[in-house]
Amino acid sequence: MHVIKLTSLAAIFLCTGCSAVKAVPEAKTVFLVADKPAQSCQYLGEAIGSQGNFLLGNFTASDKLMEGARNDLRNKAVDMGGNTVHVQNITSSQSDDALGTTNTLVVGHVYRC
Repeated sequence: MHVIKLTSLAAIFLCTGCSAVKAVPEAKTVFLVADKPAQSCQYLGEAIGSQGNFLLGNFTASDKLMEGARNDLRNKAVDMGGNTVHVQNITSSQSDDALGTTNTLVVGHVYRC
């Protein structure tokens, strides 16, 4: 009985790691841009979005790691009062003995335009 419960919990835990971080409703209107916004936009600060770690990253597809990191960045921009993020850097890494990418970070400057 306990083995079945542990197996079920492990499956739920691993599948949770397989999905991307969800964007809050307000974050769906946050723009991620490659060019610096107009001077009329107010700079609010830097934010870092991430998804993955040494354990769950192996069980999450690379595109889901990227989607989750971008959604995490958008969520943080909303928390800061922003609606536009000038993306500065995107990095993907893997831990030792990993099967592929295990973590993705997206760094950006948050603006209110």
